Amino acid sequence: MGAYKFKKLVIIPLLLIAAVIAYSVCNLSQAKNDRIYSNNQNSNEFLILVNKNHPLSSSYIPENLTIPNVEFSPSASHEEKMMQGEAAEQLENLFKYAHKKDMNLYGVSAYRSYKSQKQVYDERVRRVGKKQADEYVAYSGTSEHQTGLAIDVTNEDGAQGRLMVDFGQTKEGKWLRRNAHNFGFILRYPKEKESITGYSYESWHIRYVGVKAAKEIYYKNIVLEEYLGEK
Repeated sequence: MGAYKFKKLVIIPLLLIAAVIAYSVCNLSQAKNDRIYSNNQNSNEFLILVNKNHPLSSSYIPENLTIPNVEFSPSASHEEKMMQGEAAEQLENLFKYAHKKDMNLYGVSAYRSYKSQKQVYDERVRRVGKKQADEYVAYSGTSEHQTGLAIDVTNEDGAQGRLMVDFGQTKEGKWLRRNAHNFGFILRYPKEKESITGYSYESWHIRYVGVKAAKEIYYKNIVLEEYLGEK
């Protein structure tokens, strides 16, 4: 066999092997990124990004929905009391710790199905008009409540419909902003981030992302879109 033919027979298999290895590495890297940052609607990862640019399908229903053992506002429906398992457990821990600090927190609205969110949005539009509704209420498919990872929180006055100031101005609201990250929650729509999140400031809306991510987001003073490198 000639030297040229021998080299050709050796080089071609080596190139094929190299190509397979490179392809596998790329796929592994992509899979890792998808697992961490993906908006895969079949995933229940805590870092799923849901906003006006990253909607969920009408059929998306999170797994492991359960009702946390915390106090809820009398207005909360059965559905609105549900959260994903780990988020529910950490909410219980958050509320228990708050109670030890003489801070009584109440859940207002957690999970909302696609259909329920549409009802909430349509009702707000009917009352205040589409432009104002879009500043505070997500239309169906673009609400974090559909993930089962978000919840609106208030204090005793708020639960009884007596709260006359923004929740963020109350002692409970201030405490929540300073401590939620220790339990894996972030204030999802903070001040001066409206151009990134797409929503006006909401002192009552917290979102579970896991303790590690929550602490980084809190100490860097960023929002989930910035943490994930998305806009």
